[in-house]
Amino acid sequence: MPRFKLTVAYDGTDFHGWQKQEPIDPDAPAPGPGEEPTRIQMRTVQHVVEQAVRQVVREPVALMGASRTDSGVHANGQVASFMSNPDPERGVGWPEERGCDQLIRALNGKLPRDVLITDARVVADDFNPIGHAIEKEYRYTIVSGQTRPLWDRRYVFHTWHDLDAAKMQRACELIIGEHDFASFAQIAHGRKTTVRTIYYCGVLTPEESRFVIHVRGNGFLYNMVRIIAGTMMEVGRGKIDPESIPQILASGDRKQAGPTLPPQGLRLEWIRYDGEGARD
Repeated sequence: MPRFKLTVAYDGTDFHGWQKQEPIDPDAPAPGPGEEPTRIQMRTVQHVVEQAVRQVVREPVALMGASRTDSGVHANGQVASFMSNPDPERGVGWPEERGCDQLIRALNGKLPRDVLITDARVVADDFNPIGHAIEKEYRYTIVSGQTRPLWDRRYVFHTWHDLDAAKMQRACELIIGEHDFASFAQIAHGRKTTVRTIYYCGVLTPEESRFVIHVRGNGFLYNMVRIIAGTMMEVGRGKIDPESIPQILASGDRKQAGPTLPPQGLRLEWIRYDGEGARD
């Protein structure tokens, strides 16, 4: 029973996030005694990829993903896995010897144009895409200035304010390390601890008025990267002193950090696992 690890890229614009969602249909008739309520299957990346896998391997597999990206958030390197149980007599499953290249082609042939499998490989039976992840990188892109972006508007956040990259870089440096990030998480984050370790945080300016915030860490709280990006934007426009970052962290007060920026500027870049080499 081989377990396959998939690397998934997607444009999150038209998805309700990664995780499957089946809310109760408010317009459906009330269920009768002993009946289940009617539910709506939201368009999520997990559901779309899982359905493609089931069509290809012809068995009811369950797909597990590594990161629950929100509605509108994109990914270049989401990771998911599934277990297959090949049975040649019944013509179901995906035997390991059939190969991962063919699996990639088969899956991409079933997927919509806003999702793409970029890699597939066989992993250990106990591989857990969530629990075994040791490092992730997200990137948030901000475009500043008086001309709002057109062609890539679905992948960046635009601000009319000019930003100071040097101040933003200094603030990023002060976020690196192990801290309590309660100030940089939504109040209803649902996690037992808000302590996380940031291995790298920096701002790159590949083009004039374009600021790409890279955040690399061992894990992230709900909306944490979008709040970090909002804080860096406020630093860049002079509303927050970069040297106040340690005090904001120590306060544990969400109100002291910057705004939660919209999802379209955020992209999950990659996820690293134990035994894999360091990522650039």
